[in-house]
Amino acid sequence: MEQRTQISYTGIAASPGIAIGEVRLLDRRRISVQEYKISPEQIEEEISVFLEAVELARKQLELVQRELVRQSKTEHFYIIDTQLLILKDAMLIDSTSELIRTELINAAGALKKVLRRFAAVFERIEDEYLRERGSDIELVGERIIRNINGMELPQVGELERRSVIVAHDLSPADTCQFDVDLVVAFVTDLGGPTSHTAILARSMEIPAVVGLEKITRLVGDNTPVIVDGNSGVLICNPDAETLKKYLELKRHYEFYKKQLRSYCELPAVTADGKNISMQANIEFLPEADIALNNGAQGIGLLRTEFMYMARLQPPTEEEQFQSYKKAAELFAPYPVTIRTLDIGGDKFVSDISLEDESNPAMGLRSIRMSLCEKRLFRIQLRAILRASAYGNVRLMFPMISGLAEVRAAGEIITQVMQELENEGISFNRDLKVGIMVETPSAVFVADILAAEVDFFSIGTNDLIQYCLAVDRGNEHVAYLYEPFHPAILRALKHIADAAHAAEIDLCICGEMAAEPMFSIVLVALGYSQLSMSSQGISRVKKLIRQWDTGHSQELIDILMEQKTAADVLRVLKEKLRQFIPDADPTLDY
Repeated sequence: MEQRTQISYTGIAASPGIAIGEVRLLDRRRISVQEYKISPEQIEEEISVFLEAVELARKQLELVQRELVRQSKTEHFYIIDTQLLILKDAMLIDSTSELIRTELINAAGALKKVLRRFAAVFERIEDEYLRERGSDIELVGERIIRNINGMELPQVGELERRSVIVAHDLSPADTCQFDVDLVVAFVTDLGGPTSHTAILARSMEIPAVVGLEKITRLVGDNTPVIVDGNSGVLICNPDAETLKKYLELKRHYEFYKKQLRSYCELPAVTADGKNISMQANIEFLPEADIALNNGAQGIGLLRTEFMYMARLQPPTEEEQFQSYKKAAELFAPYPVTIRTLDIGGDKFVSDISLEDESNPAMGLRSIRMSLCEKRLFRIQLRAILRASAYGNVRLMFPMISGLAEVRAAGEIITQVMQELENEGISFNRDLKVGIMVETPSAVFVADILAAEVDFFSIGTNDLIQYCLAVDRGNEHVAYLYEPFHPAILRALKHIADAAHAAEIDLCICGEMAAEPMFSIVLVALGYSQLSMSSQGISRVKKLIRQWDTGHSQELIDILMEQKTAADVLRVLKEKLRQFIPDADPTLDY
Protein backbone atom coordinates (compact mmCIF):
# COMPACT_ATOMS: atom_id res chain seq x y z
CA MET A 1 0.00 0.00 0.00
CA GLU A 2 1.36 3.46 -0.96
CA GLN A 3 2.56 5.51 2.00
CA ARG A 4 1.54 9.17 1.68
CA THR A 5 3.30 11.98 3.50
CA GLN A 6 1.37 14.31 5.78
CA ILE A 7 1.54 17.94 4.70
CA SER A 8 -0.13 21.09 6.04
CA TYR A 9 -1.25 24.29 4.30
CA THR A 10 -2.23 27.53 6.01
CA GLY A 11 -4.92 29.82 4.66
CA ILE A 12 -7.59 32.10 6.14
CA ALA A 13 -9.97 30.81 8.81
CA ALA A 14 -13.36 31.63 7.27
CA SER A 15 -15.75 29.49 9.32
CA PRO A 16 -14.95 27.75 12.63
CA GLY A 17 -15.04 24.04 13.30
CA ILE A 18 -13.06 20.90 12.59
CA ALA A 19 -13.92 18.42 9.85
CA ILE A 20 -12.34 15.16 8.69
CA GLY A 21 -13.13 13.63 5.30
CA GLU A 22 -12.03 12.94 1.74
CA VAL A 23 -11.57 15.57 -0.96
CA ARG A 24 -14.13 16.15 -3.69
CA LEU A 25 -12.66 18.51 -6.29
CA LEU A 26 -15.13 20.94 -7.84
CA ASP A 27 -14.09 22.82 -10.96
CA ARG A 28 -14.62 26.50 -10.24
CA ARG A 29 -11.61 27.89 -12.12
CA ARG A 30 -12.01 31.26 -13.77
CA ILE A 31 -12.63 31.01 -17.50
CA SER A 32 -9.94 32.39 -19.79
CA VAL A 33 -11.68 34.97 -21.99
CA GLN A 34 -10.44 35.81 -25.46
CA GLU A 35 -11.22 39.33 -26.62
CA TYR A 36 -11.52 39.74 -30.37
CA LYS A 37 -12.86 42.24 -32.86
CA ILE A 38 -16.26 41.95 -34.50
CA SER A 39 -17.67 43.68 -37.55
CA PRO A 40 -20.30 46.44 -37.28
CA GLU A 41 -22.83 44.00 -38.72
CA GLN A 42 -22.26 41.67 -35.74
CA ILE A 43 -22.93 44.26 -33.02
CA GLU A 44 -26.63 43.57 -32.47
CA GLU A 45 -26.12 39.82 -32.60
CA GLU A 46 -23.34 40.00 -30.00
CA ILE A 47 -25.43 42.23 -27.71
CA SER A 48 -28.27 39.73 -28.08
CA VAL A 49 -25.93 36.88 -27.08
CA PHE A 50 -24.91 38.85 -23.99
CA LEU A 51 -28.49 39.69 -22.95
CA GLU A 52 -29.59 36.07 -23.45
CA ALA A 53 -26.72 34.93 -21.21
CA VAL A 54 -27.86 37.44 -18.55
CA GLU A 55 -31.43 36.15 -18.76
CA LEU A 56 -30.21 32.54 -18.47
CA ALA A 57 -28.19 33.51 -15.38
CA ARG A 58 -31.36 34.98 -13.86
CA LYS A 59 -33.27 31.76 -14.51
CA GLN A 60 -30.42 29.70 -13.02
CA LEU A 61 -30.41 31.72 -9.81
CA GLU A 62 -34.20 31.61 -9.53
CA LEU A 63 -33.95 27.85 -9.87
CA VAL A 64 -31.51 27.88 -6.94
CA GLN A 65 -34.07 29.84 -4.92
CA ARG A 66 -36.81 27.33 -5.71
CA GLU A 67 -34.51 24.54 -4.57
CA LEU A 68 -33.84 26.46 -1.34
CA VAL A 69 -37.59 26.61 -0.75
CA ARG A 70 -37.85 22.87 -1.34
CA GLN A 71 -35.08 22.28 1.20
CA SER A 72 -36.53 24.83 3.66
CA LYS A 73 -33.42 27.00 3.45
CA THR A 74 -35.20 30.30 2.84
CA GLU A 75 -33.01 32.09 5.40
CA HIS A 76 -30.33 32.21 2.68
CA PHE A 77 -32.61 33.87 0.09
CA TYR A 78 -30.97 37.25 0.54
CA ILE A 79 -27.67 36.00 -0.86
CA ILE A 80 -29.32 34.96 -4.14
CA ASP A 81 -31.44 38.12 -4.13
CA THR A 82 -28.21 40.11 -4.04
CA GLN A 83 -26.91 38.37 -7.15
CA LEU A 84 -30.27 38.79 -8.91
CA LEU A 85 -30.09 42.53 -8.20
CA ILE A 86 -26.64 42.64 -9.78
CA LEU A 87 -28.08 40.99 -12.91
CA LYS A 88 -30.62 43.81 -13.14
CA ASP A 89 -28.01 46.51 -12.63
CA ALA A 90 -27.97 49.03 -15.44
CA MET A 91 -24.29 49.83 -14.96
CA LEU A 92 -23.27 46.23 -15.63
CA ILE A 93 -25.69 45.68 -18.52
CA ASP A 94 -25.43 49.07 -20.24
CA SER A 95 -21.65 49.35 -19.88
CA THR A 96 -21.09 45.95 -21.48
CA SER A 97 -23.51 46.64 -24.32
CA GLU A 98 -21.87 50.03 -24.89
CA LEU A 99 -18.39 48.47 -25.09
CA ILE A 100 -19.60 45.93 -27.66
CA ARG A 101 -21.03 48.80 -29.71
CA THR A 102 -18.21 51.36 -29.43
CA GLU A 103 -15.12 49.14 -29.34
CA LEU A 104 -16.44 46.44 -31.68
CA ILE A 105 -15.47 43.58 -29.39
CA ASN A 106 -17.15 40.30 -28.52
CA ALA A 107 -19.61 39.97 -25.62
CA ALA A 108 -17.37 37.95 -23.29
CA GLY A 109 -14.43 40.30 -23.89
CA ALA A 110 -16.57 43.37 -23.23
CA LEU A 111 -18.01 41.92 -20.03
CA LYS A 112 -14.53 40.99 -18.81
CA LYS A 113 -13.40 44.59 -19.32
CA VAL A 114 -16.38 45.90 -17.33
CA LEU A 115 -15.69 43.40 -14.54
CA ARG A 116 -12.07 44.58 -14.36
CA ARG A 117 -13.29 48.17 -13.93
CA PHE A 118 -15.54 47.08 -11.06
CA ALA A 119 -12.66 45.14 -9.49
CA ALA A 120 -10.40 48.21 -9.63
CA VAL A 121 -13.03 50.28 -7.80
CA PHE A 122 -13.60 47.69 -5.07
CA GLU A 123 -9.87 47.11 -4.55
CA ARG A 124 -9.52 50.76 -3.51
CA ILE A 125 -12.05 50.38 -0.70
CA GLU A 126 -10.35 50.38 2.68
CA ASP A 127 -13.14 48.62 4.57
CA GLU A 128 -12.60 44.86 4.22
CA TYR A 129 -16.28 44.02 4.52
CA LEU A 130 -17.27 46.37 1.71
CA ARG A 131 -14.27 45.40 -0.41
CA GLU A 132 -15.44 41.78 -0.40
CA ARG A 133 -18.74 42.80 -1.99
CA GLY A 134 -16.83 43.06 -5.26
CA SER A 135 -16.56 39.27 -5.30
CA ASP A 136 -20.36 39.03 -5.69
CA ILE A 137 -20.18 41.02 -8.93
CA GLU A 138 -17.24 38.95 -10.18
CA LEU A 139 -19.08 35.67 -9.50
CA VAL A 140 -22.20 36.89 -11.29
CA GLY A 141 -20.03 37.98 -14.22
CA GLU A 142 -18.36 34.58 -14.30
CA ARG A 143 -21.77 32.91 -14.51
CA ILE A 144 -22.74 35.12 -17.47
CA ILE A 145 -19.44 34.38 -19.26
CA ARG A 146 -20.00 30.64 -18.85
CA ASN A 147 -23.45 31.07 -20.36
CA ILE A 148 -22.04 33.06 -23.29
CA ASN A 149 -19.59 30.23 -23.96
CA GLY A 150 -22.25 27.55 -23.50
CA MET A 151 -20.45 26.03 -20.53
CA GLU A 152 -22.50 24.48 -17.76
CA LEU A 153 -21.40 25.17 -14.20
CA PRO A 154 -20.31 21.85 -12.66
CA GLN A 155 -22.38 20.90 -9.62
CA VAL A 156 -21.44 19.00 -6.49
CA GLY A 157 -23.67 16.15 -7.65
CA GLU A 158 -24.43 13.05 -5.69
CA LEU A 159 -21.91 12.47 -2.89
CA GLU A 160 -21.53 8.91 -1.72
CA ARG A 161 -19.72 9.82 1.48
CA ARG A 162 -19.09 12.81 3.73
CA SER A 163 -16.75 14.98 1.70
CA VAL A 164 -14.58 18.09 1.86
CA ILE A 165 -15.24 20.28 -1.18
CA VAL A 166 -12.07 21.76 -2.70
CA ALA A 167 -12.54 24.47 -5.34
CA HIS A 168 -10.79 27.48 -6.84
CA ASP A 169 -13.68 29.59 -5.57
CA LEU A 170 -17.29 29.06 -4.55
CA SER A 171 -20.24 31.32 -5.12
CA PRO A 172 -22.89 31.89 -2.45
CA ALA A 173 -25.27 30.01 -4.75
CA ASP A 174 -22.97 26.97 -4.56
CA THR A 175 -22.63 27.14 -0.80
CA CYS A 176 -26.27 27.55 0.17
CA GLN A 177 -27.13 24.42 -1.83
CA PHE A 178 -24.71 22.21 0.07
CA ASP A 179 -26.20 19.24 1.90
CA VAL A 180 -24.69 19.79 5.34
CA ASP A 181 -24.99 16.07 6.08
CA LEU A 182 -22.57 15.28 3.25
CA VAL A 183 -20.48 18.43 2.75
CA VAL A 184 -18.52 18.51 6.00
CA ALA A 185 -16.22 21.42 5.04
CA PHE A 186 -14.81 23.32 2.11
CA VAL A 187 -11.51 24.94 1.15
CA THR A 188 -10.78 27.33 -1.71
CA ASP A 189 -7.90 29.00 -3.51
CA LEU A 190 -9.60 32.41 -3.30
CA GLY A 191 -11.81 34.22 -0.80
CA GLY A 192 -11.75 36.17 2.43
CA PRO A 193 -13.42 36.00 5.85
CA THR A 194 -16.01 38.66 5.02
CA SER A 195 -17.15 37.27 1.65
CA HIS A 196 -20.76 36.18 1.35
CA THR A 197 -19.57 32.61 0.88
CA ALA A 198 -17.73 32.76 4.22
CA ILE A 199 -20.70 34.40 5.93
CA LEU A 200 -22.97 31.65 4.61
CA ALA A 201 -20.55 28.94 5.77
CA ARG A 202 -20.64 30.36 9.30
CA SER A 203 -24.43 30.58 9.35
CA MET A 204 -24.64 26.96 8.09
CA GLU A 205 -21.91 25.89 10.55
CA ILE A 206 -19.72 24.41 7.79
CA PRO A 207 -15.98 24.66 8.64
CA ALA A 208 -14.10 26.52 5.92
CA VAL A 209 -10.56 27.62 5.06
CA VAL A 210 -10.14 30.04 2.16
CA GLY A 211 -7.31 31.91 0.44
CA LEU A 212 -5.08 28.83 0.02
CA GLU A 213 -4.05 30.13 -3.43
CA LYS A 214 -3.10 26.91 -5.23
CA ILE A 215 -4.72 24.13 -3.22
CA THR A 216 -6.73 22.86 -6.22
CA ARG A 217 -3.42 22.03 -7.93
CA LEU A 218 -1.93 20.36 -4.86
CA VAL A 219 -4.62 17.88 -3.81
CA GLY A 220 -6.56 15.28 -5.73
CA ASP A 221 -9.93 13.61 -5.41
CA ASN A 222 -10.29 11.23 -2.45
CA THR A 223 -7.28 12.65 -0.57
CA PRO A 224 -7.92 12.27 3.20
CA VAL A 225 -7.82 15.69 4.86
CA ILE A 226 -8.47 17.55 8.10
CA VAL A 227 -9.96 21.05 7.87
CA ASP A 228 -9.33 23.26 10.90
CA GLY A 229 -11.60 26.25 10.40
CA ASN A 230 -10.58 27.65 13.79
CA SER A 231 -6.95 28.25 12.80
CA GLY A 232 -7.16 28.23 8.98
CA VAL A 233 -5.18 25.01 8.48
CA LEU A 234 -5.67 22.17 5.98
CA ILE A 235 -3.83 18.91 6.71
CA CYS A 236 -3.54 16.40 3.86
CA ASN A 237 -2.86 12.70 4.47
CA PRO A 238 -2.85 13.05 8.28
CA ASP A 239 -0.87 10.41 10.18
CA ALA A 240 -2.40 8.38 13.01
CA GLU A 241 -1.13 10.69 15.75
CA THR A 242 -2.48 13.84 14.06
CA LEU A 243 -5.79 12.15 13.35
CA LYS A 244 -6.15 11.15 17.00
CA LYS A 245 -5.31 14.69 18.14
CA TYR A 246 -7.91 16.28 15.84
CA LEU A 247 -10.61 13.78 16.68
CA GLU A 248 -10.21 14.86 20.30
CA LEU A 249 -10.19 18.56 19.35
CA LYS A 250 -13.31 18.02 17.24
CA ARG A 251 -15.08 16.33 20.16
CA HIS A 252 -14.23 19.23 22.48
CA TYR A 253 -15.29 21.83 19.92
CA GLU A 254 -18.63 20.12 19.23
CA PHE A 255 -19.36 20.02 22.95
CA TYR A 256 -18.47 23.70 23.31
CA LYS A 257 -20.65 24.62 20.29
CA LYS A 258 -23.59 22.71 21.77
CA GLN A 259 -23.13 24.64 25.01
CA LEU A 260 -23.19 27.96 23.13
CA ARG A 261 -26.51 27.16 21.44
CA SER A 262 -28.18 27.05 24.84
CA TYR A 263 -27.17 30.70 25.41
CA CYS A 264 -29.08 32.10 22.41
CA GLU A 265 -32.34 32.43 24.34
CA LEU A 266 -30.76 33.55 27.60
CA PRO A 267 -30.47 37.25 28.52
CA ALA A 268 -27.04 38.87 28.56
CA VAL A 269 -27.01 39.63 32.27
CA THR A 270 -23.82 39.73 34.33
CA ALA A 271 -23.48 37.58 37.43
CA ASP A 272 -24.42 40.60 39.58
CA GLY A 273 -27.50 41.50 37.51
CA LYS A 274 -26.32 44.19 35.05
CA ASN A 275 -28.09 44.00 31.68
CA ILE A 276 -25.98 44.19 28.52
CA SER A 277 -27.76 44.72 25.20
CA MET A 278 -26.45 42.25 22.61
CA GLN A 279 -27.12 43.53 19.10
CA ALA A 280 -26.14 42.52 15.58
CA ASN A 281 -24.31 44.16 12.69
CA ILE A 282 -26.09 43.40 9.43
CA GLU A 283 -25.99 44.45 5.80
CA PHE A 284 -29.06 42.81 4.25
CA LEU A 285 -32.51 42.67 5.76
CA PRO A 286 -32.86 38.85 5.61
CA GLU A 287 -29.78 38.61 7.84
CA ALA A 288 -32.12 39.85 10.55
CA ASP A 289 -33.64 36.36 10.90
CA ILE A 290 -30.19 34.92 11.61
CA ALA A 291 -29.59 37.70 14.14
CA LEU A 292 -32.88 37.03 15.94
CA ASN A 293 -32.19 33.29 16.02
CA ASN A 294 -28.86 34.03 17.68
CA GLY A 295 -30.47 36.14 20.41
CA ALA A 296 -29.86 39.66 19.10
CA GLN A 297 -31.79 42.41 20.89
CA GLY A 298 -31.73 44.84 18.01
CA ILE A 299 -29.46 46.00 15.22
CA GLY A 300 -26.51 48.03 16.43
CA LEU A 301 -25.28 48.69 12.90
CA LEU A 302 -27.38 48.50 9.76
CA ARG A 303 -25.02 49.12 6.86
CA THR A 304 -26.63 50.93 3.94
CA GLU A 305 -23.75 50.94 1.44
CA PHE A 306 -24.65 47.92 -0.69
CA MET A 307 -27.80 49.59 -2.03
CA TYR A 308 -25.57 52.27 -3.56
CA MET A 309 -22.68 50.20 -4.86
CA ALA A 310 -22.10 49.27 -8.50
CA ARG A 311 -25.27 51.00 -9.68
CA LEU A 312 -25.85 53.44 -12.48
CA GLN A 313 -28.33 55.33 -10.27
CA PRO A 314 -28.55 55.52 -6.47
CA PRO A 315 -31.50 53.82 -4.72
CA THR A 316 -34.70 55.81 -4.58
CA GLU A 317 -36.22 57.14 -1.37
CA GLU A 318 -38.97 54.51 -1.63
CA GLU A 319 -36.51 51.63 -2.06
CA GLN A 320 -34.61 52.71 1.02
CA PHE A 321 -37.75 53.41 3.04
CA GLN A 322 -39.19 49.95 2.41
CA SER A 323 -35.95 48.28 3.50
CA TYR A 324 -35.53 50.36 6.68
CA LYS A 325 -39.23 50.01 7.53
CA LYS A 326 -39.09 46.20 7.38
CA ALA A 327 -36.07 46.17 9.68
CA ALA A 328 -37.81 48.48 12.17
CA GLU A 329 -40.97 46.36 12.20
CA LEU A 330 -39.09 43.09 12.50
CA PHE A 331 -37.08 44.16 15.55
CA ALA A 332 -39.62 46.34 17.35
CA PRO A 333 -39.45 47.26 20.19
CA TYR A 334 -35.69 46.69 20.00
CA PRO A 335 -33.55 49.44 18.40
CA VAL A 336 -32.45 49.47 14.77
CA THR A 337 -29.46 51.78 14.30
CA ILE A 338 -29.13 52.89 10.68
CA ARG A 339 -25.76 54.26 9.63
CA THR A 340 -25.85 56.80 6.83
CA LEU A 341 -23.77 56.18 3.72
CA ASP A 342 -20.20 55.24 4.64
CA ILE A 343 -18.34 55.08 1.35
CA GLY A 344 -15.81 57.27 -0.39
CA GLY A 345 -15.70 59.00 -3.72
CA ASP A 346 -14.88 55.90 -5.74
CA LYS A 347 -17.75 56.54 -8.17
CA PHE A 348 -20.06 53.85 -6.86
CA VAL A 349 -22.98 55.64 -8.46
CA SER A 350 -23.01 57.95 -11.45
CA ASP A 351 -24.53 60.78 -9.41
CA ILE A 352 -21.28 61.03 -7.45
CA SER A 353 -18.75 62.55 -9.82
CA LEU A 354 -15.50 63.02 -7.93
CA GLU A 355 -11.87 63.13 -8.90
CA ASP A 356 -9.64 60.21 -7.92
CA GLU A 357 -7.98 60.88 -4.59
CA SER A 358 -4.40 60.04 -3.66
CA ASN A 359 -5.50 59.09 -0.13
CA PRO A 360 -9.21 58.18 -0.21
CA ALA A 361 -9.12 56.75 3.34
CA MET A 362 -8.71 60.30 4.61
CA GLY A 363 -10.49 62.08 1.81
CA LEU A 364 -14.05 62.85 0.78
CA ARG A 365 -15.91 59.92 2.33
CA SER A 366 -18.61 59.04 4.86
CA ILE A 367 -20.26 62.07 6.48
CA ARG A 368 -17.97 64.39 4.51
CA MET A 369 -19.34 63.07 1.23
CA SER A 370 -22.94 63.21 2.52
CA LEU A 371 -22.51 66.87 3.42
CA CYS A 372 -21.05 67.48 -0.03
CA GLU A 373 -23.69 65.44 -1.91
CA LYS A 374 -26.65 66.96 -0.06
CA ARG A 375 -29.31 65.77 -2.51
CA LEU A 376 -28.37 62.11 -1.95
CA PHE A 377 -28.06 62.76 1.78
CA ARG A 378 -31.53 64.29 2.04
CA ILE A 379 -33.08 61.35 0.17
CA GLN A 380 -31.52 58.89 2.62
CA LEU A 381 -32.55 60.98 5.64
CA ARG A 382 -36.14 61.17 4.37
CA ALA A 383 -36.24 57.37 4.03
CA ILE A 384 -34.81 56.82 7.52
CA LEU A 385 -37.15 59.36 9.13
CA ARG A 386 -40.18 57.84 7.42
CA ALA A 387 -39.15 54.39 8.69
CA SER A 388 -38.86 55.76 12.23
CA ALA A 389 -42.67 55.79 12.43
CA TYR A 390 -42.68 51.98 12.33
CA GLY A 391 -40.30 51.03 15.14
CA ASN A 392 -37.39 52.00 17.34
CA VAL A 393 -35.16 53.52 14.66
CA ARG A 394 -31.94 55.33 15.54
CA LEU A 395 -29.85 57.39 13.11
CA MET A 396 -26.05 57.34 13.12
CA PHE A 397 -23.43 59.40 11.27
CA PRO A 398 -20.05 57.81 10.42
CA MET A 399 -16.52 59.24 10.60
CA ILE A 400 -17.32 62.37 12.59
CA SER A 401 -14.19 64.42 13.25
CA GLY A 402 -15.68 67.40 15.07
CA LEU A 403 -18.73 69.32 16.22
CA ALA A 404 -19.11 71.30 12.98
CA GLU A 405 -20.04 68.14 11.08
CA VAL A 406 -22.59 67.13 13.72
CA ARG A 407 -24.24 70.53 13.59
CA ALA A 408 -24.21 70.67 9.77
CA ALA A 409 -25.87 67.24 9.58
CA GLY A 410 -28.31 68.26 12.32
CA GLU A 411 -29.41 71.31 10.34
CA ILE A 412 -30.23 69.12 7.35
CA ILE A 413 -32.20 66.73 9.56
CA THR A 414 -34.23 69.68 10.88
CA GLN A 415 -34.96 70.82 7.32
CA VAL A 416 -35.98 67.32 6.22
CA MET A 417 -38.25 66.95 9.26
CA GLN A 418 -39.96 70.20 8.35
CA GLU A 419 -40.44 68.99 4.77
CA LEU A 420 -42.07 65.78 5.98
CA GLU A 421 -44.34 67.69 8.36
CA ASN A 422 -45.42 69.99 5.54
CA GLU A 423 -46.23 66.93 3.43
CA GLY A 424 -48.17 65.29 6.25
CA ILE A 425 -45.79 62.31 6.40
CA SER A 426 -45.40 60.58 9.78
CA PHE A 427 -42.03 60.19 11.51
CA ASN A 428 -40.63 60.07 15.04
CA ARG A 429 -39.89 63.62 16.15
CA ASP A 430 -37.84 62.23 19.06
CA LEU A 431 -35.63 60.08 16.84
CA LYS A 432 -32.31 59.42 18.58
CA VAL A 433 -29.32 60.69 16.60
CA GLY A 434 -25.81 59.49 17.34
CA ILE A 435 -22.34 59.32 15.86
CA MET A 436 -19.64 56.78 15.25
CA VAL A 437 -16.50 57.64 17.18
CA GLU A 438 -13.67 56.35 15.00
CA THR A 439 -11.24 59.22 14.53
CA PRO A 440 -8.64 60.48 17.04
CA SER A 441 -10.10 63.98 16.88
CA ALA A 442 -13.52 62.66 17.94
CA VAL A 443 -11.87 60.95 20.89
CA PHE A 444 -10.15 64.15 22.01
CA VAL A 445 -13.39 66.17 21.86
CA ALA A 446 -15.68 63.37 23.06
CA ASP A 447 -16.99 65.55 25.90
CA ILE A 448 -17.99 68.29 23.44
CA LEU A 449 -19.65 65.83 21.07
CA ALA A 450 -21.46 63.99 23.89
CA ALA A 451 -23.27 67.19 24.81
CA GLU A 452 -24.98 67.34 21.40
CA VAL A 453 -25.81 63.75 20.44
CA ASP A 454 -27.98 60.99 21.90
CA PHE A 455 -25.46 58.17 21.71
CA PHE A 456 -21.93 57.13 20.81
CA SER A 457 -21.16 54.00 18.79
CA ILE A 458 -17.48 53.14 18.63
CA GLY A 459 -16.16 51.85 15.31
CA THR A 460 -13.11 50.13 16.74
CA ASN A 461 -11.82 48.84 13.39
CA ASP A 462 -11.13 52.32 12.01
CA LEU A 463 -10.37 53.80 15.43
CA ILE A 464 -7.47 51.38 15.90
CA GLN A 465 -6.16 51.96 12.38
CA TYR A 466 -6.30 55.74 12.67
CA CYS A 467 -4.94 55.91 16.22
CA LEU A 468 -2.01 53.58 15.50
CA ALA A 469 -1.49 54.76 11.89
CA VAL A 470 -1.68 51.14 10.73
CA ASP A 471 -3.32 49.69 7.62
CA ARG A 472 -4.21 46.19 8.77
CA GLY A 473 -4.59 45.15 5.13
CA ASN A 474 -0.90 45.93 4.53
CA GLU A 475 1.08 42.76 5.24
CA HIS A 476 4.21 44.77 6.09
CA VAL A 477 2.65 46.65 9.01
CA ALA A 478 -0.39 44.53 9.95
CA TYR A 479 1.50 43.20 12.99
CA LEU A 480 1.22 46.69 14.49
CA TYR A 481 -2.58 46.50 14.50
CA GLU A 482 -2.96 45.88 18.24
CA PRO A 483 -6.43 46.20 19.80
CA PHE A 484 -4.83 45.80 23.23
CA HIS A 485 -2.46 48.73 22.67
CA PRO A 486 -2.49 50.99 25.78
CA ALA A 487 -3.41 53.95 23.56
CA ILE A 488 -6.57 52.17 22.42
CA LEU A 489 -7.58 51.26 25.97
CA ARG A 490 -7.08 54.86 27.08
CA ALA A 491 -9.09 56.12 24.11
CA LEU A 492 -11.97 53.74 24.93
CA LYS A 493 -11.92 54.84 28.57
CA HIS A 494 -11.89 58.53 27.62
CA ILE A 495 -14.89 58.02 25.32
CA ALA A 496 -16.77 56.07 28.00
CA ASP A 497 -16.09 58.70 30.65
CA ALA A 498 -17.42 61.45 28.35
CA ALA A 499 -20.56 59.46 27.52
CA HIS A 500 -21.26 58.67 31.17
CA ALA A 501 -20.81 62.29 32.19
CA ALA A 502 -23.33 63.37 29.54
CA GLU A 503 -25.62 60.41 30.36
CA ILE A 504 -25.87 59.21 26.76
CA ASP A 505 -25.97 55.64 25.42
CA LEU A 506 -22.67 53.93 24.68
CA CYS A 507 -22.26 51.17 22.11
CA ILE A 508 -19.44 49.26 20.40
CA CYS A 509 -20.06 48.07 16.83
CA GLY A 510 -16.53 47.08 15.81
CA GLU A 511 -14.90 43.65 15.84
CA MET A 512 -13.71 44.17 19.42
CA ALA A 513 -17.23 43.45 20.66
CA ALA A 514 -17.22 39.92 19.20
CA GLU A 515 -14.10 38.80 21.09
CA PRO A 516 -15.00 37.48 24.56
CA MET A 517 -11.90 38.92 26.26
CA PHE A 518 -12.46 42.31 24.67
CA SER A 519 -16.12 42.22 25.63
CA ILE A 520 -15.32 41.88 29.32
CA VAL A 521 -12.97 44.88 29.14
CA LEU A 522 -15.69 46.87 27.35
CA VAL A 523 -18.31 45.94 29.95
CA ALA A 524 -15.83 46.83 32.69
CA LEU A 525 -15.38 50.25 31.04
CA GLY A 526 -19.16 50.77 31.11
CA TYR A 527 -20.17 49.90 27.53
CA SER A 528 -23.68 48.50 27.92
CA GLN A 529 -24.47 47.82 24.24
CA LEU A 530 -22.34 45.44 22.17
CA SER A 531 -23.05 44.94 18.47
CA MET A 532 -21.34 42.24 16.38
CA SER A 533 -21.82 39.59 13.72
CA SER A 534 -24.72 37.35 14.71
CA GLN A 535 -22.59 34.23 15.13
CA GLY A 536 -20.52 35.85 17.88
CA ILE A 537 -23.42 36.73 20.19
CA SER A 538 -23.78 33.49 22.17
CA ARG A 539 -20.00 33.15 22.58
CA VAL A 540 -19.73 36.60 24.12
CA LYS A 541 -22.94 36.18 26.12
CA LYS A 542 -21.58 33.02 27.78
CA LEU A 543 -18.65 34.91 29.29
CA ILE A 544 -20.65 38.04 30.16
CA ARG A 545 -23.04 35.92 32.24
CA GLN A 546 -20.06 34.75 34.30
CA TRP A 547 -18.68 38.25 34.88
CA ASP A 548 -19.28 40.18 38.11
CA THR A 549 -19.01 43.93 37.46
CA GLY A 550 -17.79 44.34 41.03
CA HIS A 551 -14.37 43.42 39.62
CA SER A 552 -14.53 46.08 36.90
CA GLN A 553 -12.64 48.88 38.62
CA GLU A 554 -9.84 46.58 39.76
CA LEU A 555 -9.49 45.16 36.23
CA ILE A 556 -9.44 48.56 34.51
CA ASP A 557 -7.01 50.07 37.03
CA ILE A 558 -4.43 47.35 36.49
CA LEU A 559 -4.86 47.33 32.70
CA MET A 560 -4.31 51.09 32.54
CA GLU A 561 -0.95 50.62 34.28
CA GLN A 562 0.41 48.37 31.51
CA LYS A 563 2.87 49.79 28.99
CA THR A 564 2.61 47.43 25.99
CA ALA A 565 -0.10 45.44 24.23
CA ALA A 566 1.64 42.21 25.24
CA ASP A 567 1.55 43.28 28.89
CA VAL A 568 -2.14 44.16 28.64
CA LEU A 569 -2.98 40.78 27.10
CA ARG A 570 -0.94 38.83 29.66
CA VAL A 571 -2.47 40.64 32.65
CA LEU A 572 -5.99 40.42 31.20
CA LYS A 573 -5.74 36.64 30.82
CA GLU A 574 -4.41 36.30 34.37
CA LYS A 575 -7.19 38.42 35.83
CA LEU A 576 -9.99 36.74 33.92
CA ARG A 577 -8.79 33.31 35.02
CA GLN A 578 -8.76 34.65 38.57
CA PHE A 579 -12.25 36.17 38.38
CA ILE A 580 -13.82 33.49 36.09
CA PRO A 581 -11.88 30.27 36.78
CA ASP A 582 -13.86 28.05 34.39
CA ALA A 583 -13.83 30.44 31.43
CA ASP A 584 -10.69 29.17 29.67
CA PRO A 585 -12.47 27.79 26.55
CA THR A 586 -13.53 31.32 25.59
CA LEU A 587 -10.22 33.01 26.29
CA ASP A 588 -8.53 32.04 23.02
CA TYR A 589 -7.15 35.11 21.28
